[in-house]
Amino acid sequence: MKKNRIIIFSVISLSLIGIIMIYSSSHIWAEFKYNNPYKYLINQGIFFIVGIFLMLITSKIDYRIYKKKSNLIILVCFILLTLVLIPGIGTVRNGSRSWFGIGGFGIQPSELAKIGLIIFVSKYLEKNNKYKKQTNKFLLPIMVFIILFFLLILLQPDFGTGMVIVISLIGLLFISGSKLGIFIKLGIVGILGIVGLIVIAPYRLKRITSYLNPWSDPLGSGFQIIQSLYAIGPGGLLGFGLGNSRQKHFYLPEPQTDFIFSILAEEFGFLGCAVVISLFIILFITSIKIALETTDLFGKYLVFGLSFMLIFQTCLNLMVVTGIIPVTGVTLPFLSYGGSSLLVSMIEVGIILNVNKNNK
Repeated sequence: MKKNRIIIFSVISLSLIGIIMIYSSSHIWAEFKYNNPYKYLINQGIFFIVGIFLMLITSKIDYRIYKKKSNLIILVCFILLTLVLIPGIGTVRNGSRSWFGIGGFGIQPSELAKIGLIIFVSKYLEKNNKYKKQTNKFLLPIMVFIILFFLLILLQPDFGTGMVIVISLIGLLFISGSKLGIFIKLGIVGILGIVGLIVIAPYRLKRITSYLNPWSDPLGSGFQIIQSLYAIGPGGLLGFGLGNSRQKHFYLPEPQTDFIFSILAEEFGFLGCAVVISLFIILFITSIKIALETTDLFGKYLVFGLSFMLIFQTCLNLMVVTGIIPVTGVTLPFLSYGGSSLLVSMIEVGIILNVNKNNK
């Protein structure tokens, strides 16, 4: 059970760092907007406690139950993704109808769909393992299914979450042992599809132009990435110290969410970033080791899929805040403010812990 302890240590450490950074980055904005500097700190503290509770519960539930209930789980995810698009049911936040509002909190069904799709695709891969060299019989049916869910998420619109899901699932299909040629074709189709999605949506095109040259629109589409780099650059080796960020003073918009790593870099410098990235690497390597050692095929795919989901989301966020890729609106797991993201990430970890425990 050593690997389980390593994972739990990494997750709790990242989450506690996240809580500290959420307060540091948000208290000025929270006091201005809600007259309560502890607004985001209290909410994330509640999410953290509930998340730990859910992680412990899911670590006790036999993961094979999910295989039996996979059709029901994916049906519920499909219904929720459809309902959230209906005005009056789904709540619009930051231009996306991605939420169910419950009091002051919100539930994001696309986050739940991450787990549902991993479970469903893992069962599909195990059940159809003998057909993995037959492209038409093996990959095409599940790709149609994945694209359907991607389109539902795109309608919200939530391109970032949709990309995390698609890339993770394609990674899962790749390690199943399918023919390499099909992934080259999928890559070409994917690139053409992304180009098409960018062309038909002006705001995505603005993100591309601001990515190529943020200074072409420094007060508009390039504003976020410029302010993010202004936070990361001056941080140096040790940063300005906890609470001493300049960019959180209404320069970097809502720094407690997607760009929390920028504030971390500004306040704790290169060494602080190195600690956080090291914790992520420890978590990811340990999870992949569990997947490689798992003898049950469904369990193996399940851990690989959940690990890929966390890995790709983390990489995507870090590449955005450092200006490597255009802004996508993807949170940093365990650190960014948000209940749906943290709770789903905790559940994913709980399932990984259970797979490891049941395969000893």
